[in-house]
Formats: sequence, structure tokens, C-alpha cells
Amino acid sequence: MYQDPKLVAMTKWFGEWFLDEKARASGEMTGALAPYERLFTPVTVNRMTLKNRLVMAPISNISMCEETGRPNEKMIAYFVERAKGGVGLITTGLVPVTHHIDNSLTERGELSYFPRIDRSRTVFAGWRDLAQRCHNHGARVFLQASAGLGRVGNPQCLVNSHKFPCSASFNPNWYMPNVPCLRLSDRNIRGIVKAIGQAAADAKAAGLDGVYLHGHEGYLMEQLTNPAFNRRKLGRYADPQRFGIEMVEYIRERCGDRFPVMYRLDLSLVLNETYGERMNDTYMKKFTNGRTIAQSLDYMKNLVKAGVDLFDVDLGCYDNFWLPHPPEGMPPGCYLDIAQMAKDFFAKEGIVSNAGQPVPIVSVGKLGYPDLAEQALRDGKCDMVMLGRPLLADPDWPNKARAGRVGEIIPCIGCQEGCFNEFVEGGHPQCAVNPRTAFEEIYPENPVPAAQKKKLAVIGGGPAGITAAITAARRGHSVTLFEKNDALGGRLLQGCTPGMKFDIRNYLQYLQGWAVRAEKAYDLQVRLQTEATPELLRAGAFEEIIVAAGTKDTQMPLPGLESAKVHQAVNVLLRPALLEGAQKVVIVGGGVVGCETAFFLAKEHGKQVTVIEMEKEYMKGTFTANRGYMLKYLYDAKVRLLNCTKLLAFAGDGVRVQRNLSKTVPDPYLSWTPILPENVVNPLAKKLKLELREELLPADAVVLAAGGRPNEALFHRLQKEFPHLSVHNIGDSFQGGKVLEATRMGYGLGVRV
Repeated sequence: MYQDPKLVAMTKWFGEWFLDEKARASGEMTGALAPYERLFTPVTVNRMTLKNRLVMAPISNISMCEETGRPNEKMIAYFVERAKGGVGLITTGLVPVTHHIDNSLTERGELSYFPRIDRSRTVFAGWRDLAQRCHNHGARVFLQASAGLGRVGNPQCLVNSHKFPCSASFNPNWYMPNVPCLRLSDRNIRGIVKAIGQAAADAKAAGLDGVYLHGHEGYLMEQLTNPAFNRRKLGRYADPQRFGIEMVEYIRERCGDRFPVMYRLDLSLVLNETYGERMNDTYMKKFTNGRTIAQSLDYMKNLVKAGVDLFDVDLGCYDNFWLPHPPEGMPPGCYLDIAQMAKDFFAKEGIVSNAGQPVPIVSVGKLGYPDLAEQALRDGKCDMVMLGRPLLADPDWPNKARAGRVGEIIPCIGCQEGCFNEFVEGGHPQCAVNPRTAFEEIYPENPVPAAQKKKLAVIGGGPAGITAAITAARRGHSVTLFEKNDALGGRLLQGCTPGMKFDIRNYLQYLQGWAVRAEKAYDLQVRLQTEATPELLRAGAFEEIIVAAGTKDTQMPLPGLESAKVHQAVNVLLRPALLEGAQKVVIVGGGVVGCETAFFLAKEHGKQVTVIEMEKEYMKGTFTANRGYMLKYLYDAKVRLLNCTKLLAFAGDGVRVQRNLSKTVPDPYLSWTPILPENVVNPLAKKLKLELREELLPADAVVLAAGGRPNEALFHRLQKEFPHLSVHNIGDSFQGGKVLEATRMGYGLGVRV
């Protein structure tokens, strides 16, 4: 098994970079390098000049169009908002054009949750409107044309249409590895080439400015061009480069020399470097012969000869999902060195486009920090910077950075709950820290002034309370925000303690700064270290009350609790000194808090950690990329994960548990395939058998991370105390436990109260 030494070192670095103070500092939202001259310098692609070097990444627009695939007002307003925000180039999300070939794309009734440009002329008007309205703000738009999903597509086509998913070779399906994906014929692959060329011609006719080919992440285009997935020995497309080169040549035939072509590529799948010999025990043993960096660079050179004008490059695929979708734990600018490899190669080889222009290299991956992005351009690591989730968090990122208002940029927190997990669960992309994202057609940029101004009390200074208070104050209400602690932030105060949670720290600082600015601009008063009792509220003569009281930690009144050294995870995160002298730590609860606390204690405090979880899977309900990252690096940190394990009692020297030792218990470190949504049944899944045994797990201290419950008591009390007033309950004290739910509820109430 070949492993690239550079990628081995990089993979290790991704799990411990936060131990380096300089690396942590690169992810701060500072404005030290303003004005950002390089970010806002024009750049030429083919013969088209872009006004700046900022590119909106192809962040998914699934379920944001009509069911026919036609862009509607929701989808158009979403992109126009980013164009207004000042980005130079917008790339659309995935637009598959092979519904007649890839069975996983189309649902019952010939409908799709993907935007389409291939269906019929009925979809064209939506694309023309999208292009023109983005042009009104000086932004160019490229259509991201996709060959399809192949092995990473929804295998429900087996049930819906009695057809198998497809791939370049016989490959296992990513969602259900025991479902085979059938090998495409050469005729069908040639049909994909024709479909991509037609899509490019349609995009040009619709007024779009270029086409963007989705050749990375293990989608079907990469399955056809990477020997890890394309293991064909005979036929026209046994050469993995042939498909991509033919595709670009046909686009040039249909669209001419002046229509820009962009290509998205990973320089390596990094599967061998991620999993090593563990691949031999999984379906991934088929995938060990992926493209090397040298082979990828050679492929890029040949793509330029065929007609590609622009590349963006990164690493990874679905089977190590956190690499192409870097979560909060990944380092700032994680792929700048990858972009520089491509840039240096092009310079050494003297490669220019068919238009005689240099071929810009776009860097992607955790670049939403203006100083870091500017420095990357100044250092020549890349030619352009791609922002995806940062532009969902704040579409005005470019305008604010250009004006030097870095402290006002809403920072992405890397949770991926709104932008990705929301559509996995059946919704459409949104944003945890920006409740207007993908609701721009409903919520105007400036909330409508209140028809009747009121005196409002907001109780709780977490994301829900802050968002509700400031939104209501912007509309003209007189608002008092009560927080019983000495700082705003709620559970973010604990959540930002681990080094890998630097994005949460940026968001906390933003919220606190937002509140300071809002106090000066609106009729808003923030009262810290003040508990909002009924007596205080009555004395304030408030006309409505909003409760955002958060959660209360789950207790576990089991035998031995009184004499055991037991702490709540939220307290340990704030004060790790609570575990001073304790070397062996057992954490009860394998959700996000439990696993992140375990990683924090193991990597930053040198503890020997065991995490027990009653369920089969760890971090259930967490987005696949965030979950996969944590499981990979918990494994590397030698944190012991015991799933299907129930806590029975606390003992003086540890905890007594009941474990299921059956071989049907899944590998707790499994990060190469996802957990299916709860409403999707895998009929091929193995049944869990029981083989129970009691054990004593040695521990010097026990940390409880069993989740929190809505703290509803205050809401119910105030409803009773103030029967004549409207009393609202939002955020974690209503439900949730995620920033996404908190800000949505806070904003939704703030704009209508």
C-alpha cells in the first residue's frame, strides 16, 4: 500500500494542529492586514475579468428549487444575496445532468431535489433570471455541472425504481456497502460526455458565465477518472484520464474557446494515509490504488491542454468525509499547501491556458479568516480564495472585509448542521449562525419596524436570547436582556474551551461584540449577573417576556454516586483543574459533548480516557464530516470507545457497566460510512444480538456527558405569574441543543414579536 509521506504528516497534523499557538492564531478574526489589497485585485480567467479573487464555493442548493429542477425565488434570492455581498465569482451547487443514466438522482414521479438544466426548456427561465440578477451586482456565475453521484448516490433507487446505482466499476455503495453499484458501459459513459457538453451549451445560452466540472470528492466524475474507483482493464475508458479529457474537449466543441471552464479536483483521496492497514478489513480494500499527487498534477496538465482555464484543489472523498468538508476541528487554511503544490507545478512546467493566460489555482478549506486569506495570496500560495460556509454565515463577508469591518463579520462555526446536515435529514441548506440564509425571500435584509413598540424582557444570554433581543431592538422595541452569569454566551462559554473549537470562540466574540454595538445603536440594555425573578420583571413593567433559559444537565442517580468523584462535562471544560490528580477518566455519554471532552482531555491534558455509550453509534445525529473527524482522531489518540455499554453503578475505584460483547456490535470507530437518517431503514443491516457481561472499568474520576434537558421551569412559572402577558419559550429551554435551532427560533420570534 503506497502512502505519500507528505500526506501522512498532513493527516497527523490535522488531529493536533491546535496544540501549536501560532496555528491557532491564524484562525482569529482580526483585521491586522487591512486593507486587503490582494483579495480585491481583479483576476483574468480565459478572457473574462473577475472583479476580485473571492469565489463562492459550490455549497449545495439541494431542495431549494422546484421539484422539476427549475430555480425558483428561494434559490435565486439565496445566490443574489451573495452577489450583493461582493463576491467576484459564484459557483452553483451540484447540478447533475445524467438523470437518464444515474438511477440515484431521480425520485418517484420523475422529480428531483437537485436543480436541473437538462430536463427541458421549462427550467431555462429560472437560470436566466439567476444569472441576470447576480450580474446586477457585478458577480459572475458558473454552473457546476455534475456527471452524477454513482456509488455515493441514494441507494433507495433499488426500492423506488428497482434499478441499481452505478459506478465506473463494480463498487460498493457508500450509504449501504452491501448494495453493489453496477459498472457503466462505454456507451453510457460517452452519453455522460454528451450530456455535460449539452449542459455547458445550455448554461452559456442561459447567460451564465462559465461551467464548473465537479471532478472530486468521489462523485461519479471522479469515479470515472480515478483508478481507485475505475478499475476497468479493457475498453475506451480503461485509461482514467480519457473521460475527463473527452468531456472538456466536447465542451470546447459546443461552447467555443471563450467560455471559461473550471475543474474541481482532489490531488489525492488520502484513503491510504487516513486508514492504513485498517482498509484491508473493509470494503475500502478495493480503493488502495488511488491517484497519487504526481498523477493528479499530470491529469491537470492534460486537462489544460483540452481546455480547462481554472482549478480548485483539495483532498479527500466521501469515505473520509471530513477532508472535502472540513469541520470545526480542521485547521485554518488546511489546504493552502495543496494549492501551492499545484501552483508551483504549473509554474515549473510553464503551463498556460488555450487563451494564453496563466491558469489560476483556487485554494479552498477553512479560509474564512480575512488576514489568513490575504496572506495566502501575498505569499503566492494560491491565486484565488474560495469561501463556502463563510458566505452562508455572512454573505457580506467580502464587503465587510473590503471596508475593514472584520469584527462585524459573522464567523462560520464549522458545525455543518445547517449547510449540510439539514438537507441530509430532509430539509434544505441553511446556516446555524445566520437565520436568514436560504430564507432571503421571506426575511428582508432589514427587519420590518414594529407597528406597536413594546417593552420586552429577554431572559438568557445564549445565542437564542441574544438573537431575539437584538432583532427585536432593531425593529424599535425597548429590550432588556437579562443574563445571570457574568458574560454573554450561554453554553458557548464551555464549548469554546478546547483548542479545536476555535471557530466557536470566534462566534462567541462576535456575539458579545454584536451586543455591545447593539446597545449603542438601539434601545437595548444588557444586564449581566442579574437573575430575572418575577419580582424584578413586575417592577420593570414589561409587556412581553421571552425565555431562553437553556438546558439543565442530566443527572444519573445510580448507586455509589454520593461517594464517587463525578463531574459534569460542562464544568470540566470550563475548569479542567477539577480533574487534577486523576489520570484514568471515564466519560459517560458518547454524544458530541462526550467525545469532544474526551479528545480535549486526551490531547490537551494527557489523560487516559474511556467513553461509554448505550447506543450502537457514537455522536448520533451529528453531521458525517464532524463525526468522522472526531472518530478518526479519537482512534489515533487511543481513546477507548465502548458502545452498547450501560452504566450500572459508581464504584470507589471506577464504574460498573454492562457491555454487549456480541460480534454484531459495530466498530465504534467506523468513520468510512455514514449513519442513515432514522426514517430510513436498511433492510440489509445485521441484527444486533445480545451477549451481556458486567465489568468494572477503572477510573480516578467520572465525567457525565449524558446530554441536557430543556430548562422549562422558569417559562412555566412566568406563565403562571403573568397570565395577562405573552410569555415565549425559545432555544434550548424549548428544544434542540444546537446553535441552529437557537438562532432560528430567536430570529423568528424577534421579527414578529
